[in-house]
Amino acid sequence: MKLVRHGQPGAEKPGILDRDGQIRDLSSVVPDIAGASLGRATMARLRGVKVETLPVVAAGVRLGACVGHVRNFVAVGLNYADHAAETGAAIPPEPILFNKAPSCIVGPNDDVQIPRGSTKLDWEVELAVVIGDTCSYVEEKDALSYVAGLCVCNDVSERAFQIERGGTWTKGKGCPTFGPLGPWLVTLDEIPDIQNLDMWLDVNGAHMQRGSTRTMIFGVAHLVHYISQFMILEPGDVITTGTPPGVGMGMRPPQYLKAGDRISLGIAGLGDQHQTVVPAPK
Repeated sequence: MKLVRHGQPGAEKPGILDRDGQIRDLSSVVPDIAGASLGRATMARLRGVKVETLPVVAAGVRLGACVGHVRNFVAVGLNYADHAAETGAAIPPEPILFNKAPSCIVGPNDDVQIPRGSTKLDWEVELAVVIGDTCSYVEEKDALSYVAGLCVCNDVSERAFQIERGGTWTKGKGCPTFGPLGPWLVTLDEIPDIQNLDMWLDVNGAHMQRGSTRTMIFGVAHLVHYISQFMILEPGDVITTGTPPGVGMGMRPPQYLKAGDRISLGIAGLGDQHQTVVPAPK
């Protein structure tokens, strides 16, 4: 299944893609693509719905983040061997974890805002994991059974805030609009091999990132297992799993985003995102 949330910010409704790629409204079936609606029982019920009988959503509707009411947004740093190489960093012996503020989550095609004081705004195409059932201390062999689905994330980053201001990476990772998610939440049965997905990101039509989940240092199942050793993962929590090479910080000289830039990104089978960079509101 490819699940979506459609409508204006704060008033999104649940939806599902039909065989023709049209969005069908799921409001009569579930209240939202969020929380308990992501659990095994509800997802099994959704698979039994006759999608063709649901109302068609008007073309061109805004897409919200593909999961709503996220309480915990966990990110993994330096999780691609080729990205670590471009930054000159050593391969980490264990996953590097940090948090992005849930308030940074926006729709896949919403504007990305330049924070006040920003000088080094960067992009990162990432595979994100959405948790479906509460998990704690899960074994790696069981980890994927706790996953509701996968989606595209742009882990937008402000490198000066992240690296030059001291403290943790969180400073440069949770600003407003720094977490576009979607367009779809794709269930695992639609993904033949999680660890073999092509990824890409362009800025103003120029190729920046080209990579694959094949070069992940720690795979998706391991990350869910690992993170569950340190915290309880709840339905709707999001884990974004790292980025392949081609970020602005890694270029020589570095290249950063400016107002008016257009970012396009996607992952095979999970859809595309398109954002315009704008100044933050005064």
